[in-house]
Amino acid sequence: MENVDSSKVAYLFDGLKGYILPDDEAKAINSFIVTENLYSSAAREITTKLENLNDEFKHVKDRNPIHHIKSRIKTPKSIMDKLNRLGCELSVESARKNLTDIAGIRVICSYIDDIYLIAKLLTSQDDIEVIRTSDYIKKPKPNGYRSLHLIVTVPVFLSASKELVKVEIQVRTIAMDFWASLDHELSFKLTDKKIAAVTEELKDCADIISNIDKRMQNLYNNTLLSEKTKI
Repeated sequence: MENVDSSKVAYLFDGLKGYILPDDEAKAINSFIVTENLYSSAAREITTKLENLNDEFKHVKDRNPIHHIKSRIKTPKSIMDKLNRLGCELSVESARKNLTDIAGIRVICSYIDDIYLIAKLLTSQDDIEVIRTSDYIKKPKPNGYRSLHLIVTVPVFLSASKELVKVEIQVRTIAMDFWASLDHELSFKLTDKKIAAVTEELKDCADIISNIDKRMQNLYNNTLLSEKTKI
């Protein structure tokens, strides 16, 4: 997401108060934009921790358990829309209390075992607190979706305070991410009637991909991993 000049945004909304937007909505949007920096900092903190772990593995064990990392911050409009859907108060305080996915990080691994390894190493750090874990790998969603979800808090140190900020982390394999990305695209582009028709096919594809993930893990265990243990 592009950096936002908060002073310019504040000036813009000051000029629009009571004209295009009601005063309370203008203030709310401006507050969300200012708060964006806090969640961007939290996502950056988690990303740095993950990159450090990956770099250590590269130098110590000659491999990278993490294939790549993606991060995103919900836009003010997306935050407000979700608060409205949940029937929550439209405020920064309400967003921080009721939403756990304002800052989101997706970690893509090559193998299933790496998912649990990275999750364990990250959450064992003493400044990370796990709020909730949802394992959709061991217990996939009905549509076939698989991923490990973690809701954690990470401290963000500001000039005059320390804030504990929630971040949602999704850890999955390349294959799981491939399926989830296409499923997301289809869900937005197909009509309800067509979605119903392809649901079973998508579930079948998810099961096939899951089987491939397991086979690739076995190949790694029986070839590369076994060779390393002989050294």
